[in-house]
Amino acid sequence: MSRLRKGVSTGLAAGTFLTLAACSGGGSSSVPGVGGIPGVSAGPGAHDVGLILPLTGRNASYGTRMRDAAKLALAAKGSPALDVHDTNGPGGTEQAVRDALARGDAILLGPLTATETAAAAPLAVNAGKPELAFTSDSTQARPGVWVMGLTPEQQVRRMVDAARATGRKTFAAFLPDNAFGHAMGDGLARACRDAGLRDPQIVFHTMDAQNIEDGLKSLSAIDARQPAAPVVAEASSGPSAIDPTGETAPDSASSSGTAAAGPAPAVQPAPIAPPPFDALVLADTGLELGRIITALQTDHIDSSQVQIMGPALWKAFDGKLGALHGAWYAAPDAHDRLGYVAQYRALYKQAPSPVSDFAYDAAALAGSLIRQSGVTVDALTRPDGYMGVDGLFRLRPDGHVTRALAIYQIQRGGGARIVVPASRDVAIRPS
Repeated sequence: MSRLRKGVSTGLAAGTFLTLAACSGGGSSSVPGVGGIPGVSAGPGAHDVGLILPLTGRNASYGTRMRDAAKLALAAKGSPALDVHDTNGPGGTEQAVRDALARGDAILLGPLTATETAAAAPLAVNAGKPELAFTSDSTQARPGVWVMGLTPEQQVRRMVDAARATGRKTFAAFLPDNAFGHAMGDGLARACRDAGLRDPQIVFHTMDAQNIEDGLKSLSAIDARQPAAPVVAEASSGPSAIDPTGETAPDSASSSGTAAAGPAPAVQPAPIAPPPFDALVLADTGLELGRIITALQTDHIDSSQVQIMGPALWKAFDGKLGALHGAWYAAPDAHDRLGYVAQYRALYKQAPSPVSDFAYDAAALAGSLIRQSGVTVDALTRPDGYMGVDGLFRLRPDGHVTRALAIYQIQRGGGARIVVPASRDVAIRPS
């Protein structure tokens, strides 16, 4: 694999790396501004990369950090300039895209949300300009429009592959009845189908505690797994703790012909059969997750028999999830982004939000292609992919993005460690 370094001309060899820009000399903060947006050149013909983000309104904090990440990615001398447009400006997302297209931008980066992407995509496709959107809604993917966010399908597929490698074959899911839960469920169904596994059993629940309890009982088949009565072990005539020899010494009762009373039969806990699945996908957080953990314990579902798996959202609070020890979630390897975080913090005096990673990678990719071979579908979808700040990713011709994710396992005392490293090779999935 060869590296593409900013300001250094190299060939597009296999497994291209998008490396971090050096924050030295000619920093982006010294570049003139456009429309009150610092760090964007106003020179004619310099607007090669269109950036469509919310810079005002409720999502402005995300948008400004993503803009800053894109500026960092294109800070090196010789990089194309950013042409930044606010999706909350007059005319909204559609006007922002039209303005970028009118200025002749070679590629569009953004917008942020699924709703904004749905408005922007037809304009970009009709103009023949590729779009790297930052949404994590995989339904927005289409030829010419790539979904750069970390999607539920990417997470589930990675965990299914890892679980299959440990011998898991029967998958189920207990998910919130909302858009995220259904996306996780759809991703699980597709991953199982592509792997040749039988269809997973998927149950959705509301936020109601009783609905959660009843739904998991149904999915786990706990009533059928519990025996009707406890197991009673017969008293043994052999050696025991009372009579190690197994021979009862005669006493007055036995010598008179009366049988001596033996030990009482032992009542043993009845074994509970395993649930009808060996891998279970969850997607809840917060109060609902607490209720689900209680229901899992009640229904005798734990990591000794079932591989429990959850969303990358768990990473933010896995220190509180000791009750789910042994469970997995799939997420980028945090070590991969340490250099990026350090450079972002040094320049902007604050840490980047995780979503800004996608803006950095998209801008770095666009800048590399513009400096060398130009932005084409063939270049964007090269089979070996690109190494970004969160690891290897590959843009597929259908608009989906495949990411190499690590598998984290929650520890008994809380927190998580990587048990399956992120692959440095991304498998090609069927479209």
